[in-house]
Amino acid sequence: MRELLSHAKTFLFVPGHRPDRFAKAAASGADVVILDLEDAVAPEQKGTARENVRAWLAEGHRAVVRINAAGTPWYHEDVASVGDVLAVMVPKAEERAELDALAGRLPGVPLLPLVETAAGIAGAVAVCAADSVVRPAFGSVDLATQLGVDHRSHEALRYARSALVVAAAATGRAAPIDGVTTALDDETVLKVDLGHAKTLGFTGKLCVHPRQVIVAARELSPSESEIEWARGVAALVGDGSVAVADGQMVDRPVELRARAILDRARQPFRPAG
Repeated sequence: MRELLSHAKTFLFVPGHRPDRFAKAAASGADVVILDLEDAVAPEQKGTARENVRAWLAEGHRAVVRINAAGTPWYHEDVASVGDVLAVMVPKAEERAELDALAGRLPGVPLLPLVETAAGIAGAVAVCAADSVVRPAFGSVDLATQLGVDHRSHEALRYARSALVVAAAATGRAAPIDGVTTALDDETVLKVDLGHAKTLGFTGKLCVHPRQVIVAARELSPSESEIEWARGVAALVGDGSVAVADGQMVDRPVELRARAILDRARQPFRPAG
């Protein structure tokens, strides 16, 4: 499970109160389906959503479950209802102690902290360092709301995104999952968002509609030019530094980047189920 979660490119949300969409989400081609008990579900539908999710998982389907945040009226019931899941996504993640406490209640269950507050960004290294954490996800919309900026602005959230990438790398976690693109019918906007996130070091994407999945998977995969460059580096690396055809020096860090690109290019497309 940890390997799948570490390498997955696409994570598709589906509201927990819409069981009619669960199978469609699983068949969408997304690497991971996230059954949502939090933002997509109104307070009066939380109980129904929880039961829908529990029934779906009991049938043997695989999914991540996003629970409601600690401190909300639904948190403890959500935690108590978690069954055989790929992982639990934890919203408003801000402190390692909260994640450690949750891990104590869900032994062996991987956690995906959703970092979406100023406090979460400020404490991102500690959040990522929790033993149960596989990789963090970025909550761009909630953070932008708290900061009073446009969630669509790359510049406004550049520092926060970079801080999360650095925190994941510093703690040996898989690279983060970028936040949602709310423009559902604009593929150009989605591609621009993906290109920006990829440039900063993100390797996954939270999707809110099945049509975003294929685009995200393609855009987050190494390009042909990246693969060609990486193959050239791998072919030329020996002891010490060498010069590639364009005159650029290749040392150990460059070699490692090239091999990481080739590893990502070889990752199979594993749909959720």
